[in-house]
Amino acid sequence: MCVVSAQERTAIMVNRDLKEFQDSIGYTFQNSNLLKNALTHSSYANERHWKYSANNERIEYLGDAVLELISSEYIYTNNSDMVEGKMTKLRASLVCEVSLAVSARNLQIGDYLYLGKGEYQTGGNERDSILSDALEAVIGAIYLDGGLEPARKFVHQFVLSDIEQKQLFHDSKTILQEMVQNKTHEHTHIEYPILKEEGPDHNKKFEVYCEINGKRYASGWGRTKKAAQQNAAYETILMLRKQK
Repeated sequence: MCVVSAQERTAIMVNRDLKEFQDSIGYTFQNSNLLKNALTHSSYANERHWKYSANNERIEYLGDAVLELISSEYIYTNNSDMVEGKMTKLRASLVCEVSLAVSARNLQIGDYLYLGKGEYQTGGNERDSILSDALEAVIGAIYLDGGLEPARKFVHQFVLSDIEQKQLFHDSKTILQEMVQNKTHEHTHIEYPILKEEGPDHNKKFEVYCEINGKRYASGWGRTKKAAQQNAAYETILMLRKQK
């Protein structure tokens, strides 16, 4: 009878999870340690007193640069008449923290992260900053493992998809303001009152609703008031488009 230790069982689970993740992104690492590095948050490495390079901050730095190159190339190639300022604004909407976190959630990256106990208990696997950094780290890992072409394929498929939706989500409050202003041609007053607060101070969640000229529209949740407001504005835009 083969007896498997707790440590071995943990290793088996990790290997299975990493294989599942590679299957989901359509890329198999030659060096799986690069992927594990990309998914290792500093809180996990610090708890184990690992050296700095064991966490994903360095590889995230590289991934950020690779992402900027690929997204810039994509926008330049596919928008031949777009001026520099608009290209810069478009790139910012596609690679901002919120947009990258959306892409990371679509890939369920939070389920594969190595987080310290405290970070995990406070919802770190759902936090935009951690998810977006992990996604950039994965891009860096793919680049180191296979070069620019597989990194480009990954970014095109999982980051530069649903561009219109990501542009909308990135700056939904401004877009909503412009949308209702153009419709009425009058001054429009938009507010985002808080409906609800949940959780301890270190792990708050907020629910706000969008109010336009005193009329209540959609609500949205977020880990910050700003994020909740963006979500409420986004849902309100979708609501108004359906009414139209």
